[in-house]
Amino acid sequence: MADLFGDELETPQDAKAARDDAPLADRLRPRALAEVIGQEHLTGPEGAIGRMVSAGKLSSMILWGPPGTGKTTIARLLAKSVGMRFAAISAVFSGVADLKKAFAEADRLAEAGQRTLLFVDEIHRFNRAQQDGFLPFVERGTVTLVGATTENPSFALNAALLSRAQVLILERLNGEALGELLTRAEALEGALPLTGDARAALVASADGDGRFLLNQAETLYNAKLDKPLGPAELGAFLQRRVAVYDKDRDGHYNLISALHKAVRGSDPQASLYYLARMLTAGEEPLYLLRRLVRMAVEDIGLADPEALHQCLAAKDAYEFLGSPEGELAIAQACIYVATAPKSNAAYKAQKAAWKSAKETGSLMPPANILNAPTKLMKDIGYGKDYAYDHNSDEGFSGDNYWPDGMEPQTYYKPVDRGFERKVKERLEYWDKLRRERG
Repeated sequence: MADLFGDELETPQDAKAARDDAPLADRLRPRALAEVIGQEHLTGPEGAIGRMVSAGKLSSMILWGPPGTGKTTIARLLAKSVGMRFAAISAVFSGVADLKKAFAEADRLAEAGQRTLLFVDEIHRFNRAQQDGFLPFVERGTVTLVGATTENPSFALNAALLSRAQVLILERLNGEALGELLTRAEALEGALPLTGDARAALVASADGDGRFLLNQAETLYNAKLDKPLGPAELGAFLQRRVAVYDKDRDGHYNLISALHKAVRGSDPQASLYYLARMLTAGEEPLYLLRRLVRMAVEDIGLADPEALHQCLAAKDAYEFLGSPEGELAIAQACIYVATAPKSNAAYKAQKAAWKSAKETGSLMPPANILNAPTKLMKDIGYGKDYAYDHNSDEGFSGDNYWPDGMEPQTYYKPVDRGFERKVKERLEYWDKLRRERG
């Protein structure tokens, strides 16, 4: 049994009974760090956790990783490995009163020489003030804090708390690790009622979540099937795990970054994959269309002006057709921008021009290009000697348009790709005329 805070108080007999009646995932929970699957980069002899256990001294840490990768298990085994008391609270169910009680108990036991490892599940769900409440107890060693989170600690946790804890990243379980979990389950429960292909499909369906995989396996065992299922029968029998994706969290930003960089790198296949990942996870299609428009002007620009038209047309088509038919237009726009010639010349030009505008303040344009709607303006020289470009044979006067006291700048430097090659030729021609006219 366990007390309010998850302290390990069970007897060996209780533990055996619990294991017999517990879900498969609990019965297969590792009893030592060496049994933890898929996180050897942390738990191995050269890993951060392995080194701490060898030294017999733990520092506070944040375990960051996807669901079902062993965060809770590792925390429990850490306490056991160094002889610390294990106490656990969940930020979902606990408040300030629970935290105060946990710290008071840790203080009391510390006086008797018993150190406490305080495991805080979903630590990112505590607000900033609650997170600050951990600091004095962590600093004076009342508790060794082990927080678990599926969210990027950079965004979810206070800087002050992060400065006092080591962030350790748990990896999504790969196919080999998930296969080993099933092997352990079969050693305990017998062969799964699956063909070889269906077993591989079951592993793939888990999406790196070991707990989900074992729960699915337990469902198969409980069904008492008469014959092994193939992949199609398995798909009809079990639900596939929904991909982890929060539209305002880390997964969202990771995937849109991957999509943008795949488009910039002219890889239409990877671009379509990340687009599909986001749409099938429930991303707002208009958000993706806005990002595609941004890619068209940032990474393609005048190398292919049609890219912007394609993205805006896709937006109109989607709004006209809706989902799912309109998503084909989004895919078409994605393919277009990924395969278009690339140039960030316009993007760089905009940045440089904005910088100059802020630095030069209120410099007046030269008087000859100022409008002169009144007699006074004409008398003081506004518009005097303006060279009307259409009066020249080339439609180009070569006049100076820069403020007095400011040297002409070159912001826009077209690349030698796509339509910008033609733009570059025009600029070089006009530069030649300027030089000829002094």
